[in-house]
Amino acid sequence: MEPLPTRPFDAPQRPRFWSAVAAVLFLPAALGAAVLTLMSERAGRCLTYGERCGSSLPNQVFAGALVLGLAALVVVQAAPGVRVRRWALAAQLVFEGTALVTILSHA
Repeated sequence: MEPLPTRPFDAPQRPRFWSAVAAVLFLPAALGAAVLTLMSERAGRCLTYGERCGSSLPNQVFAGALVLGLAALVVVQAAPGVRVRRWALAAQLVFEGTALVTILSHA
């Protein structure tokens, strides 16, 4: 019989938990960043007068950050070693942050 855990999460399970939390919270954060982008002067002029609407989101950076963030999420959830999970969680957070900054830089 295995002993009962004294804490809610054992150390090996924490990166998996925080990785899932970061993945779930990424969508509301991206929507919030998009709303902030729509509040910029450039977006207002585009919506009101149709001026300065030509530039778009840097698709390669955004798509790359999303793909690499998803790959890091898979590694965190599937990796057997705690050290690998921690590094993959750090990479996931960096790539998700890069995607959010890319959205904000569009303003």
